[in-house]
Amino acid sequence: MSAEIISDPILTTVKQSYQAFLDLGTCTGTQRSRAVKAMSQGIKLAFDEILQANTLDLETSRELAVSEQILRWLKLTPLRLEVAVEVLEQLAEAADPILQVSNASYQLNPSQTYCQRMPLGVVALIYEAFPELGAIAAGFTIKTGNSLILRGCGTSSHSSRIIANILHSALEDTGLPVNCVQLIDSDDTYGIDQLVNKDQYINLVIPYGRPSLISRVSQLATVPVLRSAMGNCYLYWSPSGELELTRHIIIDSHTSIPDPVNSIEKVLISTKHNPSLLGRLFNNLKEKGFILKGDIDLVANFPDYLIKASDTEWSKPYLDKVVAFKIVEDLSSAIAWINSNSSGHADCIVTESYRESRQFAMNSDCALVYINSSPRFSRNPKQGESVFLGVSNQKGQRRGLISLETFTTLKQVVQG
Repeated sequence: MSAEIISDPILTTVKQSYQAFLDLGTCTGTQRSRAVKAMSQGIKLAFDEILQANTLDLETSRELAVSEQILRWLKLTPLRLEVAVEVLEQLAEAADPILQVSNASYQLNPSQTYCQRMPLGVVALIYEAFPELGAIAAGFTIKTGNSLILRGCGTSSHSSRIIANILHSALEDTGLPVNCVQLIDSDDTYGIDQLVNKDQYINLVIPYGRPSLISRVSQLATVPVLRSAMGNCYLYWSPSGELELTRHIIIDSHTSIPDPVNSIEKVLISTKHNPSLLGRLFNNLKEKGFILKGDIDLVANFPDYLIKASDTEWSKPYLDKVVAFKIVEDLSSAIAWINSNSSGHADCIVTESYRESRQFAMNSDCALVYINSSPRFSRNPKQGESVFLGVSNQKGQRRGLISLETFTTLKQVVQG
């Protein structure tokens, strides 16, 4: 065993997580909910300690000239910690998703066939900055009976370690296996590459951060990957759509702080729009602090508001307070452009036409379609009982909002 620890400490951690998952299977839903509740209480009582550790992370990151974008994601505030506590509390109160039984879509006569919801197993979260995301992910996995391996980045090492210690204390106090939440130090000589190929023990990897991180994990992993998405969402403003609603949706979509998951960063405009309406929209967004870009035709007509967007920008997220505008012929052209360039997780249309709304909903190739509605993302929406970790643009069973159900699978039982 000692030789194994020296040669591959990641493997040891993964094996411990897998064993903890098996042990977690003997715990009841009430015990798991009690543990999630204890996590929320632990975070709530340690705001000062967490913020002090986060201050140290920020100071170190500034000395290393870390980008402003990462610093914004890294900087914790009491409000961000309060949101994490609220999410954990809501998860603790939610109904137990495990062992729910439903009828199968088919029957194998003469037997009875039904489906039973079960945990996935071991989940690995690889995330940039966002220290509180580790606690939120732990709530999702413990509630659903899974083990969690956290792999943050070097910029958030102190914050992540404090939060992991709080989670471990909550697990220990409630009698759950402590190893069902583990943190791999980001400065470990063994990194992401060695984690995402442990398909014998890990059942799902979720990368969360910039597109470069998502791409790297997706390319290296032999474990199933749930790709989260952030930014580069499109809006098509129809000639029948209202200016005020378009303005509201753009601004509101950028208010999901710190991670601009569903921010409208690209807007497609019909050739039939009145130029005076465009000028009013550009002026208002400028006043709100947005940087505005456009295609060559729009820049020529509105040089005081827009700077030219390069050809490569239309398919990449800004992840900042930046919006680019482009002229298209009609809705069909807009859909074709969106399907080729959008990140494919949340796209919008502003229109008064039912026919246009149906065409957009049916033909746009994205996980979430918003019609005359802001796509603003919230992990803890005020309406309804659901809470979300993020959004996936990955086609398949887990496309769309990442909820509790995402961390479960169906076992089909044939009763003779």
